[in-house]
Amino acid sequence: MLSKGGCPKNILSIKDALDALEGRWKILILFSLSTGNKRFKQISKEVNGITDKTLSKELKSLEANKLINRDVYDTFPPTVEYSITTHGKSLENVMDELHYWGLSHRKKVIGK
Repeated sequence: MLSKGGCPKNILSIKDALDALEGRWKILILFSLSTGNKRFKQISKEVNGITDKTLSKELKSLEANKLINRDVYDTFPPTVEYSITTHGKSLENVMDELHYWGLSHRKKVIGK
């Protein structure tokens, strides 16, 4: 747990992390990409319920935060693949903990 001292500084770093991962889709997109490179439609199918417009916006934000790469291949039509960066992979433990917490929370609140 974080020390009690320097609270404003700790809050700033948590705010930065939440800004990079804000919304309901970004962590799910990163989780999808953690199993390998994917094209837009593959991500769209795995992240059930996301619209193409929202997925496009979230991918741009994740790329701007250096959490994913966007690779365009010289084909016709152009092939675009997304992959998680080393910086994005550094969130693996956070995603694992969220997964386990979510299972526990679901069991406690919903009973399943």
